[in-house]
Amino acid sequence: MPEVKAFEAKSAAQEGAREVDMVMAIWAVKSRLYQAAGHEIRSVVDAVGSDCAVKVILETCLLSPEEITTACQLAVDNGAAFVKTSTGFSTGGATVRDVTLMRQTVGSAIGVKASGGIRTAADAMAMIRAGANRIGTSAGRQIVTEA
Repeated sequence: MPEVKAFEAKSAAQEGAREVDMVMAIWAVKSRLYQAAGHEIRSVVDAVGSDCAVKVILETCLLSPEEITTACQLAVDNGAAFVKTSTGFSTGGATVRDVTLMRQTVGSAIGVKASGGIRTAADAMAMIRAGANRIGTSAGRQIVTEA
């Protein structure tokens, strides 16, 4: 429900959040209900205002390359600041292939965050080379030590 996500995001922004993550309406993209998916993103973006960046989590492991491209375009068209690969709670995390596709789709318009399964400095560097300008990992200390 777009209203619930928008309300929660607005509450976070009012409490001082400068960034919020939202999981996109995967069901809408899978069902080709692109207007619904875009509306949900726009609802959250509008709710938080210009002082709070919205990162749209695509959960790329659940999407085809065509769906990833469509989801990225919906994020750009509806004012998101970033697209993000995953929550880390589904069946897979970031892949070089997905990050490359995401960056090719969004160009320089918005950021790309690779998240999920990045455990080594080599993993992080591969994602950066693929086009990520942010990395989400629980292994930050290990990655910095390796680097």
